[in-house]
Order: sequence, then structure tokens, then C-alpha cells
Amino acid sequence: MHSASNWSLKEDIRSYWSKRAETFDLAFGHRIPKGLEHDAWAGEIRSHFGADPLDVLELASGTGEVTGVLLSLGHRVTGIDFSEAMVERSRAKHKGNPRARFILGDAESTKEPDESYDAVVCRHLVWTLTDPEAALHDWYRVLRPGGRVLIFDGDFVNQPLRGRLAKRAMTLLEKFTGPNLHRDPSLSQQHTAILEQLPFRDGLKFETLKVLAEQAGFTDVRRSSYRRINQAQRRIAGPHDWLRTWLHDRFILCGRKL
Repeated sequence: MHSASNWSLKEDIRSYWSKRAETFDLAFGHRIPKGLEHDAWAGEIRSHFGADPLDVLELASGTGEVTGVLLSLGHRVTGIDFSEAMVERSRAKHKGNPRARFILGDAESTKEPDESYDAVVCRHLVWTLTDPEAALHDWYRVLRPGGRVLIFDGDFVNQPLRGRLAKRAMTLLEKFTGPNLHRDPSLSQQHTAILEQLPFRDGLKFETLKVLAEQAGFTDVRRSSYRRINQAQRRIAGPHDWLRTWLHDRFILCGRKL
């Protein structure tokens, strides 16, 4: 059971993402447009899952962008999200697709049946978890033997040298182009307040997540590169968003349940 303080934090997180739902698809790096970027995501997922259709649990499915990639590969997708606003957008986006369903729930405690999925997928979720150990144990529980976990994430707190240089260039560029229209200062403040209370407030490293995944029971835990996706994004990005792709170190973690 969550403590009162932890529950308050989770409600803050729900509030934040519900507000973000309205403009989420407008932000570069969140939406996955058809074409080069969509194909890069599809290729990356296919390289881990193979060609056969799977029962996939997508955690923090948001507005259903990764869902769209999974559906294009023939998978059957259950998306779970903590924000009702996000769930509503996903349902509207994929209305009429019998291979997609969306439920309101907590990605850290899905309440889904034991051994009911072939794969678990999430994008940019783990670094925001309030209890990552419990979450990974739950994801292991819902997987069938042989099932796979695929985590797209990164260190979104610290910036490597190239990220710091890119940030300076973005600041200079904004003097000529104006500020990012999809950046809400009040939401930025709320995001910072939430981050300060999270386990990964100092940044998420692959090595840390690998240990947690193995402690939860996953085997053959490996790191894959974001290169294919980053390269596709850079080919379609304007100057500001091109710089954004260099800000942080991202990684893909894949593991298996025996």
C-alpha cells in the first residue's frame, strides 16, 4: 500500500500528465510521425520481438503513439495509463481497432493477471517511477515464460558535454526564433517539483536499471542503442529539434523471463 506522502506524489504525477495530454502530440520526440521515425521505431521493436504477433502490455501508453507502432507490426496491445485524459486520447486515436484496448491504471501495479502477456513495453517511464523495484517485479509477474521486457529510457536529468553544448545553442537559437510554443512554464515548475521527490531524481543509468531488472528476475538483460531512432529524428527535425536530440543519453533495455 502506498504511504500518504507517496500517494500525494502519485496524484501530482497524474495531474501533471493529464495537463500534458492536450499538447503531448505536438511536442517533437513524443509523437511518432509516419515515415522515417515511425519506421525506425518499428524496426527497433521488430528486432527485439520478431515478426509474430504478440500480446503486449504497453505501460504509460500516453496518447497511443508507441501503440500505433505496435499495432502496425500486428501485435495485440493493452495500453495502461494513470491519466484519464491520456487514456481518452488513446481510445479516440485507435477507435475501431480490435487489437487495441486501453485501461486506466497504475503502471507500477498493473493489476493484470499473472502470465498474461508475451511482452511489456514502455517509453520514458522508468525514470519517473516512484517505486521502480515494485514496478519491475510486477512486470515480471504479468509476463508468460519466455516473455520479454523492452524499455526505452535515458538519463533526462544530467547532460553529457554534447548535451550542454546543444542546450547553449538552443538558447541562442530561441533569441531569433522565439521560445518553444509548447513549453508551459507552470508545468515546468510542477515537473521540477515532482522530479525532486523521485528515486531517480539524480538521473537514471542503464547499469542501475540492469541491476533492478535482474533482481526482479529478468535474465539476458542487454543494452541496445537509440541510434536508429535518433538518426531518423534528425533527418526530419528543424534546427531546434535537431539540437534537442543531442541533449541526453538514451538507452534501450531488453530482458527476458525464463
